[in-house]
Amino acid sequence: MAYTVRMVKAADLGEVPGPEVFWMSHFGEWLPLGVFVGVIRGGGHTVLVNTGPPEDYLDVMNAVWREELGPRAHIAVEGPQAVDRWLARAGVAPDEVDAIVVTPLQAYAIGNIDRFPRAEICISRRGWEDLVAPAYFDPRRRMAVPDRHLRYLIETCWWERRLRLLDDAYDEVMPGVRTWWAGTHHRSSLAVEVETAQGLVVLSDVAFYYENLEDDRPLGINESLAECREAYRRIRAAGGRFVSLYDPRTLERFPEGWVSQGGA
Repeated sequence: MAYTVRMVKAADLGEVPGPEVFWMSHFGEWLPLGVFVGVIRGGGHTVLVNTGPPEDYLDVMNAVWREELGPRAHIAVEGPQAVDRWLARAGVAPDEVDAIVVTPLQAYAIGNIDRFPRAEICISRRGWEDLVAPAYFDPRRRMAVPDRHLRYLIETCWWERRLRLLDDAYDEVMPGVRTWWAGTHHRSSLAVEVETAQGLVVLSDVAFYYENLEDDRPLGINESLAECREAYRRIRAAGGRFVSLYDPRTLERFPEGWVSQGGA
């Protein structure tokens, strides 16, 4: 099975302090970030990697980020970034989506999961356990995963058998679309590997900027440097093209968002 992969922009994140992107580096700098969604299609299947932030929850998210990161870190959804518009641009109807891979389990990634009535919601098992049975109390849980999204996952997706918990080792979402646990950024962070006619494509949140991976410069906001080094090693060893879910230059690197289209 050979898929096409297209990235669409779902939000802007304003600018964040440099050390958020590069570990112990770029002090005094502010670096722009975006939020991108991956649209994977082939063989009559459609898989999304994330769904963008919830537009009705941006004020809550921004209040926390302003306090923690400063006024220049500000998530915004404007014009073509609205969910209905990026879906239309990608030619995707909500009821056509077969699966959604979530990486990481955060509001800016899961904000529109309740818009896709048929989709299997695929989440890292380790990340899910960290959310519902954490070793330590996290007072920011409601900002990370709003109550209505948690209820949707438990009360709707679980009972409809549409909540799928992925193993740490390779787990197959569809033939030719597989995941593995990457850690680094969050306990729920994954690498998503996609077989395309033009070779392997890997999408993940373990690198905000392409330089993180390409120059082996660890992600600043990471939960484990060891996991970061291992994830980068593994992605590079796999070959293919890596796609950052946050680097604002993604649409420059891949014009019109096309990482891989049909054909050899």
